[in-house]
Amino acid sequence: MTLHFLYIDPGTGSMLFSILIGAAATLYFLARAVLIKAKVFFSGGRAASSAGITHPYVIYSESKQYWNVFKPVLDEFEKRQTELLYLTSSEDDPVFEADYQFIKAEFIGEGNKAFAHLNMLQAEVVLMTTPSLDVYQLKRSKMVKHYSHILHMPNDATTYRLFGLDYFDSILLTGEYQAKDIRTLEKQRDLPEKQLVTVGCTYLDVYAEKIKQIPRETDRHFTVLVSPSWGDSALLKLYGEKLLDPLVKTGWRIIVRPHPQSKKSEAAMLETLTAKYRDTSNLEWDYERDNIYSLVKADIMISDFSGIIFDYTFLCDKPIIYVKQKIDLRPLASKCRQSMVIFIAVWKPFRP
Repeated sequence: MTLHFLYIDPGTGSMLFSILIGAAATLYFLARAVLIKAKVFFSGGRAASSAGITHPYVIYSESKQYWNVFKPVLDEFEKRQTELLYLTSSEDDPVFEADYQFIKAEFIGEGNKAFAHLNMLQAEVVLMTTPSLDVYQLKRSKMVKHYSHILHMPNDATTYRLFGLDYFDSILLTGEYQAKDIRTLEKQRDLPEKQLVTVGCTYLDVYAEKIKQIPRETDRHFTVLVSPSWGDSALLKLYGEKLLDPLVKTGWRIIVRPHPQSKKSEAAMLETLTAKYRDTSNLEWDYERDNIYSLVKADIMISDFSGIIFDYTFLCDKPIIYVKQKIDLRPLASKCRQSMVIFIAVWKPFRP
């Protein structure tokens, strides 16, 4: 028996999925329109009022790691007794353990299953941290009036992948400093201006309260936290053993916290490094959902363009070594920037 294997690259797969979803959405809305007209006809017009938007407010969370971003928002909706639908792609999302009365939570699956659900959503306003709306599989639903993106980092708003923020109606900013680059991209790409509203960094408020409850270590070694971003320009992918070997030889405790996306996109690299340092007693790996436990333990952090440098600075007020390597900006949202602007380097002397 002869076996034949076919390979479809991710770009083509995304295009085929978009075509299928587009066709399914067209049939769905066509059938819905016919059904509504039939109801209106047979009810003498009385059913017309039932054809409105189902959900006034919807939040979509692609992973439970964004719980700390959305929790302050959900708490405020609960406080105001305003109903909200919270859709999540994590079956064990902490929202299911929260005692909300006005927040309805629903697990909608992962990946394409979730996108298929979202692409036919009916809502007034949808809020999400997920970028690339109307770029890949995640399409604008014809029955959603307004899409809003909430930034979950205090750094540059244009470090998303190309077109990551272009097709949202509004952006909730961490600070006003993020608005300038978004406006520049809008002019370059001849896009309508989005609503830009500064709301602060919601998860930092949650972390600040959690850190107060973490007991401090008493008998401990000097600790170095290696916490990079992900991708070809990130320090763990670029340097790997060249970075970790000298650190291990110091005898200090080394905590390596890979970016959550690395587990999905760079699994092979992590498996190789994990195998190499499996028997290294002073090196440990951190895959906890919250980064604050490692932040509190660390005396100094080594990182790159990851937003965790701001978490460490604002929450712990400890020194950071920023690795200034060349960054490939071609996949990122901004074509107008020649380099990343980071305001943190090693700014405080330390002694192990």
